[in-house]
Amino acid sequence: MIKVASYNIHKGIGLDRRRDPMRVLEVLREIDADVIALQEADRRFGAKACVIPLHALEEHSPWKAISFGVRAGSMGWHGNVLLVRKEATVIDSAAIHLPALEPRGAVTADVRLADSAIRVVGMHLDLSGLWRRRQAHAILAHVDASAERRPTVMMGDLNEWSAASGCLRDFGKDHDFAPTTPSFHVRRPVARLDRIMVSRDLKVAECGAHHSAAARKASDHLPIWAVLEPA
Repeated sequence: MIKVASYNIHKGIGLDRRRDPMRVLEVLREIDADVIALQEADRRFGAKACVIPLHALEEHSPWKAISFGVRAGSMGWHGNVLLVRKEATVIDSAAIHLPALEPRGAVTADVRLADSAIRVVGMHLDLSGLWRRRQAHAILAHVDASAERRPTVMMGDLNEWSAASGCLRDFGKDHDFAPTTPSFHVRRPVARLDRIMVSRDLKVAECGAHHSAAARKASDHLPIWAVLEPA
């Protein structure tokens, strides 16, 4: 069984308008997932360095960031970061360039945890429904083009307010959605903008949104999580 999580960390800025990466790490330690997809993990201006300093991740967490080699100072690609446990083996990784009016991207990696190898995709999709669907198609095409098939989990902030249309219909053709509870806005969660989707060779054993006191302060989104097992 593998536990995964997705969290839009809002550039590390909490409801008190303070940027506090250690608070984000506290929330992640509470969830204690094996694989984590972060969104909005880069600063907005300047060099767009990652919100969570590498030394903080190394010294105060059980995870390492998967490298995509695309921008110095950033852990990921366009704010998308994948974290895995330090003992995990990263088999392959890639940044996925997405069609967009503003900078958008997704990231993917094949990861071995103990005896299991899975493919993970992290994403943060556009505010525009038209562009979200184009981005969903680009992500699915990238996954379908992979020479080796693996159990796949895709997760992130889809920015989709509808219950079952738009890009959700595209992803849902070959993937099942973890029935997590609403994650946005953290003050009064009513929207399921954050999603975890799994290929049909995986099954969601448990899932939810993380409602701790720290999570209700650290970002405008709640993190979501799921425990996966072979179908």
